[in-house]
Amino acid sequence: MDQLDQRLQTSETDVNSKTEVQKPELITPTKQAFSIYNVELGETRSEIEKRIGSPIRSTPNEYGLMWNAYHDNYQNFIMISYNVNDEVVGLYTPHDLISSTHGIERGSVKASVIEKLGVPLNKIRKGMTYYQFEKDRDYDVFLVDNSYVTVFYDQHQQDTVTSIQIVSEEVEKSKKEFYTASSDTLKEGFEYQLFDLTNATRVNHELPILSWDDHVKETARKHSLDMAQNNYFSHTNLEGQSPFDRMLEDDILFTVAGENLAYGQFSSIFAHEGLMNSLGHRENILQPDFRNLGVGVAFNTKSQPYYTQKFYSN
Repeated sequence: MDQLDQRLQTSETDVNSKTEVQKPELITPTKQAFSIYNVELGETRSEIEKRIGSPIRSTPNEYGLMWNAYHDNYQNFIMISYNVNDEVVGLYTPHDLISSTHGIERGSVKASVIEKLGVPLNKIRKGMTYYQFEKDRDYDVFLVDNSYVTVFYDQHQQDTVTSIQIVSEEVEKSKKEFYTASSDTLKEGFEYQLFDLTNATRVNHELPILSWDDHVKETARKHSLDMAQNNYFSHTNLEGQSPFDRMLEDDILFTVAGENLAYGQFSSIFAHEGLMNSLGHRENILQPDFRNLGVGVAFNTKSQPYYTQKFYSN
């Protein structure tokens, strides 16, 4: 079961400003029900990068492929995954870049999504096993045009669409287990993805973006690994240390700090969406005083990831 936990300690600092980037004109998709940033599954990498440029970051994902993140200082944020032929097989955005032949967009209400797309799936098959989706989930999964469309809802904004992920049916079915086998490269991929998603969400809320911090990342990694190896889930470790004790032990000085934890989500996208739908975690992600963030991931023996986010300013 997905689990989340958070801890916050605050003070006051100034909020930085940002330069606005123009939103692209969105057009109705012609080949499929959905497009993101006017990109549809099946398009080629060369076609896309002529329009939007090169990716800012490329990191391994749970499908054995790469999420390529495109954005302008975290505005117009989109992640695209390509197959070996450089064809689009995966898309994700938390921004207002969604276009659909059904009229579904960011901000659409959940009831309208279900009315237009039909009854969502309640389970998914991996290998010979069916995995049941939780009844109180904050997303719905639909099989549309030979792709799995996951629509995420913001439960703090009347269950309106907040983001969308589209993965080709072929790629989804090639993932034989619910949890992808752990590796150092996947760990690092999940860390950077959760960092980027946090900043893309902060931009949505007109907050300053956070700087990646390698030092506090190591503190976060150690806590995730400790929880994974010792089978517990808590801000307080088995030695009784708080998140702030562990930061000070690692010579990280702060005037404001916070920690988010997540466990059981099979990707950083699902972890981030779950954190945003938990009020305490949401407050940390949207805390205007924070300036730095490090993310640490570790896997237990079942390849289930533990996520630790460490936010702070000094």
